Amino acid sequence: MVMFFLILALVFVVLLVIITNIVIVPQSKVYVVERLGSYSDTWSAGLHIKIPFIERIAKKVSLKEQVADFPPQPVITRDNVTMQIDTVVFFQVMDAKLYTYGVNQPIAAIESLSATTLRNIIGEMELDHTLTSRDVINGKITAILDEATDKWGIKVNRVEVKNIIPPREIQEAMEKQMKAEREKRAVILKADGEKRRRGRKGICHPARRCCEAAAHSGG
Repeated sequence: MVMFFLILALVFVVLLVIITNIVIVPQSKVYVVERLGSYSDTWSAGLHIKIPFIERIAKKVSLKEQVADFPPQPVITRDNVTMQIDTVVFFQVMDAKLYTYGVNQPIAAIESLSATTLRNIIGEMELDHTLTSRDVINGKITAILDEATDKWGIKVNRVEVKNIIPPREIQEAMEKQMKAEREKRAVILKADGEKRRRGRKGICHPARRCCEAAAHSGG
């Protein structure tokens, strides 16, 4: 009887170990597996069985496109104007092994690399060019980041500059300039309107001229 309970307990433990080591990897994710502390395999979506006490899941990696929104970074233009620029990076993990072992903190590494790249790009541009060249900046920083993150198993799909914030005094000067331009356009439009009205008053309608001529001849 005792032997029966021992066998039953042993079977229960074995079943429990097997069940707890059944791993289901969901869609759009992969699991990086280590065996005795070293990389062993990358599990894709589906059912897998982990060897107890020998294998462990080192990292669960999403294959979906991810968005990293970074805070504004101080940058200096070629004409020595300091401004704040914040960026959004859209990236995707292409190699889970490189992503796990290539860099310690991938998001922080992308942020640092993005800030350094942004400073280098803006440092070659003047203020006016910077304010009107978002597409150029986006293209350059995307190409540089994509190449630099290859060794981390990351594909940078695109980088978007969200806001370009110049110093307060420059913002005020720009606002004054835009206000002056609006007022100038308003004056020009008003003058054109007055000119057209005077022109219409100076043109005598043909029918009216005929009537006036007939009246004079009849008198």
